[in-house]
Amino acid sequence: MAALVAELGHPERGLRGALVAGTNGKGSTCAFLESILRAGGLRTGLMPKPHLSTYRERIQVSAEPISEADFARAVDDLRPAIERVTPRLGEPTEFEILTALAIAYLAPRIDRLVCEVGMGGRLDATNVLDLGVAVITNVALDHQQYLGDTIEQIAAEKAAIIKPGNQVITAAAPPALGIVEAAAGREGGALQRLGNELEVTSRSLGWDGSLASISGPDWSHHDLHVPLLGSYQPLNATLAVAAAHALGDATDEAVRAGVAATRWPGRLEVIGAEPRIVLDGGHNPAGLKLVVKDLLELAGRRRVSVVFGAMADKDLAAMLEQLHQLDPPAIVFTRAESAAQRAAPPAELVALWGGEGASAVEPATAALERAFAGAGTGDVVLVCGSLYLVGEVRDHLLPAS
Repeated sequence: MAALVAELGHPERGLRGALVAGTNGKGSTCAFLESILRAGGLRTGLMPKPHLSTYRERIQVSAEPISEADFARAVDDLRPAIERVTPRLGEPTEFEILTALAIAYLAPRIDRLVCEVGMGGRLDATNVLDLGVAVITNVALDHQQYLGDTIEQIAAEKAAIIKPGNQVITAAAPPALGIVEAAAGREGGALQRLGNELEVTSRSLGWDGSLASISGPDWSHHDLHVPLLGSYQPLNATLAVAAAHALGDATDEAVRAGVAATRWPGRLEVIGAEPRIVLDGGHNPAGLKLVVKDLLELAGRRRVSVVFGAMADKDLAAMLEQLHQLDPPAIVFTRAESAAQRAAPPAELVALWGGEGASAVEPATAALERAFAGAGTGDVVLVCGSLYLVGEVRDHLLPAS
């Protein structure tokens, strides 16, 4: 990545914004921050990952994905740099190409950049960016084969996004918090911690989201409407508002309007009413634990059927343990066609589930229909486990989205 951006003339230099790492909540935090900055009149660049439907989602200017024509031209423009780097360092990965392409395209078009780290931080392609603000949402066990077997090891990988003089914002809890604090101290960055310098109180509005009041060292915002579902979303909104203040771009009007206008497809997203379909791309045990907790409260007495598929390298037993708490009348295992080779075989998931009411159905659209067939008009159908799966189901339900 360093070689690619050097060949491109270092378009990343001078960009201001936030680089956001963490195990869960990265995407939602980025969505809140981008919406706040845009509500304040700034031209924003957003680099979320992964995508739900198209690679173009990973390169957005003021919430609009790059056009197909511009994407094609950007690839052509990048090709000479790739050809110069490859003989020395080997072919760049798909993710490195997409990251370099996004930086080169966005840099001359935006005022602020909000970038979600792909995995970890230290060796992630996005770590060529120094945007002035580093956000680390939280740290849990995930991607252990790449990041380490302990919370402390994983936290060190994520804390490596902190650059000299960065303002650092985090919701990490011990023991990860100590690692983040030490990294911020080494780099001389001011640190804001959820539960210390940052505080939030909230109350649920049910299916309408929540109402939150948040405060930082020298600012506060009261009764913000947080439309994204989930008890954790006010926490993500707090990190985003703190980042906007760190950038000097957070008027009360921009914060209030930006938080209320935030949209983040595929994360406890509700589609339809009878039955109510809930899509969530939580793809690790920690994320799924929060989804199950919130859905039990939201659904009340409604029965919750499940369509589940996940990548084979995930802690599948721990994820299914969380889903057992829903006591689903039916659970249909499937896999995303776009990631079939990496996905856990549905039949193996049925065996791992070990209970009644489980079936293996492919493709994902047929699995959804199976879940519908057993769901009553007042029930809920949860589609979860993989963003690839959620993306395919969402495209099926909302083909024009």
